[in-house]
Amino acid sequence: MTDLDDLYQELILDHYRRPRNFGRLEGADRHAEGNNPLCGDRLTVFLNLRDDVVTDVMFEGAGCAISTASASLMTEAVKGKTREQAEKLFRRFHALITGKETVGDNGPELGKLKAFAGVGQYPARVKCATLAWHAFDAALNNRFEDVTTE
Repeated sequence: MTDLDDLYQELILDHYRRPRNFGRLEGADRHAEGNNPLCGDRLTVFLNLRDDVVTDVMFEGAGCAISTASASLMTEAVKGKTREQAEKLFRRFHALITGKETVGDNGPELGKLKAFAGVGQYPARVKCATLAWHAFDAALNNRFEDVTTE
């Protein structure tokens, strides 16, 4: 394992142990629930959208280390982004963890989210890493549906 792999693993563990933006966002104007039956991950993403900008985003629920860390890092990454920027970030993140792009292809755009690059080697874990993102996308687009990875 390289030093960079160690750093990424520590980043994921840190966000699992101390998730950022964790809790119910009171007064949220959008939310969506996500469920990964294979792993047992369940979460709800809450957000506020003002003038097509994500002004605040939080999540609550329980999940594995990958799911929780991904939700935590996602909230940091999308806050302050326009809808278009957030949707593009989701597409780039998804392409990274499904092996359609490499870390080098993503440049600085993904930032800390590059820590999930190795998840693609474990197909069942891809669902864990993308659950919060799919729930965020549903909330962002006001789709009133429960998101599932199945």
